[in-house]
Amino acid sequence: QVQIVESGGGLVQLGGSLRLSCAASGSFFRIIAMTWYRQAPGKERESVASIIWNAPGTTYVDSVKGRFTISKANAQNTVYLQMNSLRPEDAAVYYCNARIYDTMTAVNDYWGQGIVVTVSS
Repeated sequence: QVQIVESGGGLVQLGGSLRLSCAASGSFFRIIAMTWYRQAPGKERESVASIIWNAPGTTYVDSVKGRFTISKANAQNTVYLQMNSLRPEDAAVYYCNARIYDTMTAVNDYWGQGIVVTVSS
């Protein structure tokens, strides 16, 4: 069983910064990639940033490029999302997704419970 636990959300002022963390734990073969999604009220969930686990590679949605940075700590199975210059439109529930090889052939997606980011003006 794989567990995904997020932390680091909260209330931040306009233009401020937050760092989200997401750790995968449990029994699995290896991580393929981890992705941060977000969903604001009344909007669809969108992919914000993604990182490949065992190779170079990150992707970002256009609206966060230059402001958000995704990084990882392989040994801790943890991904981070550094969010700078936060805007009102960044307020949302942020979800961590881990695409994992449970075994050498079985791939599954696992989700965290979601963490709230609020930006005050």
